[in-house]
Amino acid sequence: LRFDEKVRVVVFKSEVKGVFCAGADLKERAKMDDAEVAHFVKRLRNLMDEIAALPVPTIAALDGYALGGGLELALACDLRVAASSAKMGLIETTRGLLPGAGGTQRLPRCVGIGLAKELIFTGRQIDGEQAFSMGLVNHTVPQNNEGDAAYQRALVLAKEILPQAPFAVKMGKLAINRGMEV
Repeated sequence: LRFDEKVRVVVFKSEVKGVFCAGADLKERAKMDDAEVAHFVKRLRNLMDEIAALPVPTIAALDGYALGGGLELALACDLRVAASSAKMGLIETTRGLLPGAGGTQRLPRCVGIGLAKELIFTGRQIDGEQAFSMGLVNHTVPQNNEGDAAYQRALVLAKEILPQAPFAVKMGKLAINRGMEV
């Protein structure tokens, strides 16, 4: 995607109804030794960084659960659209873990330090309406019968971006991202 000049916007969605991404398979992770866990987390963090560094806008369509690494995936995207019924949270502390794929950096940038600490410390799950009210998602929509309302709204948003000058959009993303690092 990084090198395909025809790609102008990337929308991340799930093919599983009711779930955007439920995070890591903790049963699988429990079978890993410390070195394997470290390698797994490093690869996951690198993947999220690669998604965040894509030169085109990325949109996460949250039509269901986005927990742990699932929310970290959404946070790696530039924009997020959620169904009002979607459930999301960095729930790792409820499992004796920490968000390891960038959530502890990206969540505070979205919602502020105090609220990010509260959400991470408590492991609280929030719905799409709550996420919108705190700035975690750009848009929230009522879920439809097909279970893809967030995806449909994400496509509308992508179509708003498409007519804009590709170079200007790419440079805008780069300037914003670099400015956030200062």
